[in-house]
Amino acid sequence: MSDKKCPVMTTSSGNPITDNQNSLTAGERGPILLQDYQLIEKLAHQNRERIPERVVHAKGWGAYGTLKITNSEIYEKYSKAAIFKPGAETELITRFSTVAGEMGAADNERDVRGFAVKFYTEEGNWDLVGNNTPVFFIRDPNKFPDFVHTQKRHPKTNLRSTTAMWDYWSQSPEALHQITILFSDRGCPKTPMQMNGYGSHTYSLTNQAGERFWVKFHFKTQQGHAHYTNAEAAKMIGQSREGYQEALFGAIEEGNNPKWDMKVQIMPEPDAENTPYNPFDLTKVWPHSDYPLIDIGVMELNRNPENYFNEIEQVAMSPSNIVPGIGFSPDKVLQARIFSYADAHRYRLGTHYESLPVNSPKCPVHHYHQAGSMNFMGNKSGNQEAYYEPNSFGGAEQNSELAEPPLKISGDADRYNHREGNDDYTQAGDLFRLFDDGQKERLCMNIAETMQSVPENIIEKQMVYFDKADSSYGDGVRKARKELKG
Repeated sequence: MSDKKCPVMTTSSGNPITDNQNSLTAGERGPILLQDYQLIEKLAHQNRERIPERVVHAKGWGAYGTLKITNSEIYEKYSKAAIFKPGAETELITRFSTVAGEMGAADNERDVRGFAVKFYTEEGNWDLVGNNTPVFFIRDPNKFPDFVHTQKRHPKTNLRSTTAMWDYWSQSPEALHQITILFSDRGCPKTPMQMNGYGSHTYSLTNQAGERFWVKFHFKTQQGHAHYTNAEAAKMIGQSREGYQEALFGAIEEGNNPKWDMKVQIMPEPDAENTPYNPFDLTKVWPHSDYPLIDIGVMELNRNPENYFNEIEQVAMSPSNIVPGIGFSPDKVLQARIFSYADAHRYRLGTHYESLPVNSPKCPVHHYHQAGSMNFMGNKSGNQEAYYEPNSFGGAEQNSELAEPPLKISGDADRYNHREGNDDYTQAGDLFRLFDDGQKERLCMNIAETMQSVPENIIEKQMVYFDKADSSYGDGVRKARKELKG
């Protein structure tokens, strides 16, 4: 037994606990007394130890690190954001996740992976919330709840439904590009360290001269890519349902700090009106031949959290968190996420979720938010007498000098058909043609395996999309289906 003197155990209000082994009862065989407030508090806290899990991205893993800027070009030419100053080093926290699975799901299932970073900059928090893929299944946010329903459990059977999944996709050609990535080798990375990250959406940068540029953010892994086949993933899940968490946590504990090269694609603002594709379409990539990658710096993860719940489960990232020099774009899905992410955090964590230590900015914060549940930070306006704005008591004021230039892209307000006139096949076909024969065969077999219980009429609708992308794509899926049928 250690000779070290332990601190005295107390209730959450500081009262010392004299016996944490036995309840207070009326005699040795009598009932428990209501006045045993220590027992009641202990049980009440246990009942409230869980909060609602995220609707999507529920299963996640994360770590702290830094971003070090190695290239001065982005600050000198494209963005006035202080995070991009030459040589700047900014603290950050990451969260990686699966999209579809619940908190108890296995780590190594085939799924899109979330890749989110919160940068604690001197100008406020900047959250870059993306995935390990440069595109997604939808281009209009109206379809996001519908898509997510197909990835969750059937309301009657409470089982995941491949029929629902393919039924939705077979009527949503814009999903084809992401489907091709998901069922390719990169749809099942072995660890968080062995996958790329992408901001996915188009964002904007503004420089000191007030010029706007459109931007895509990329994180290229320095660890190299490694992937599981479906069979290998199933074997891994049989050994451990926490493969991702074990790999990430273990690597950092052992001092093998993972790194990613942060890069950008830059598009001058006027180009957006002349590209053959919509540069704000989440289902499209920008060709690197037109907009080559520019190195920014290196992201390194170097510290594990001390408490998973406090720091990873409660970390709250939202694309609405931006800083001067970084802004939004007309990307429709991004526009919706600006609202929906912050609203999800208010529901899960409470009104003042951004005051939790893991979410709190490192810079001074001044606002006029009032009261509300769990308000422990008091008045943040800069003066106790200033609890409204405008005021005459020296409270925080607006700064118009930080305003972005006006957006030049506009049009008549209407509900535009996002599928009409869009090419949803060329980029998916281009990706398919980049694969070698082995990669093509695995892609087609991965797709065919998930279709085994799907009604034939749904499959036929989907096959039209594969054929339009590349006739060999459709033929490959048909061949794989025949092989599975024997």
